[in-house]
Amino acid sequence: MTEPRPVYGFVLAAITAVLWGVLPLFLKICLEVMDSMTITAYRFLVAGLFVFAVLLTSRRLPVKALLTPKTLGLIVFASIMLVLNYTTNVIGLDYLNPETVQVVMQLAPFLLMLGGVVIFKERFTRFQTFGAVVLLSGMLMFFNERINALTISTTESPVGLAIIIFAATTWAIYALAQKPLLRSFSAKQLTLFMYVLGFVILIPLTDFSAIMHLQPIHIGALIFCCINTIIAYGAFTEAMEVWSASKVSAIIATAPIFTYLSVVVAIEIAPERFEHSQMDEWAYFGAGLVIVGSIMCSLGKKKPKIN
Repeated sequence: MTEPRPVYGFVLAAITAVLWGVLPLFLKICLEVMDSMTITAYRFLVAGLFVFAVLLTSRRLPVKALLTPKTLGLIVFASIMLVLNYTTNVIGLDYLNPETVQVVMQLAPFLLMLGGVVIFKERFTRFQTFGAVVLLSGMLMFFNERINALTISTTESPVGLAIIIFAATTWAIYALAQKPLLRSFSAKQLTLFMYVLGFVILIPLTDFSAIMHLQPIHIGALIFCCINTIIAYGAFTEAMEVWSASKVSAIIATAPIFTYLSVVVAIEIAPERFEHSQMDEWAYFGAGLVIVGSIMCSLGKKKPKIN
């Protein structure tokens, strides 16, 4: 077992939170000239090539013998869920501002926890249960006045809520599907399968020629999105190996804070491209409760018993 390195783990988890927090802004720039399928295909392609190179260099490519019909079926299913998560998350940015998207996506870890209870017979701790109540209360508070605002907003739409809730659901299903696969494959091996399969699935839906018509700002945004996928997931995987999963998850739950801060900066730099969501004080308070509830759900995980 890897020796715990809390400071190093915290730094890696913080890097992941920052990168995932600012990602929606760059995806929104890409959406000006590319569709969600094309953006996701390029992200899968670049990340897949990078992971393949790493595994090839370290001689840790997946062994064919481990690809039983059951594991292959799970890999394909998890890959489809990951594709749906990536694409619908980007589509949601067509209907909602980045801050709203990140807050709603905090449903994902809650749904993952709920799925663990139903499918793997895990149990809620009292702390987790309280965290779940805080998270859901925060959601209700966040949307209490926001629903009406969304119906009259020129930049956001209630349709986006359904899309992002679907994105959060598919992420939770993907995470649950890959859990039994981690007994046979490493995290990097699994991501290689899913990036490759995801790219193959998206080929018929991708407009590869769109990259020829990008302006410098769009090229830069797309490159950042691809690099973000590699670095953020790499930092996340490494953090999980050197620090407890619950603490890593708690740090990552702060991603919406970095989204909000990055939007503030982006509006100063390019006000023609970005604007704040129309949120009142209760919505901001609700968003804070969502983040706190998500952190509580993560920190409330029971330590595994050592036989």
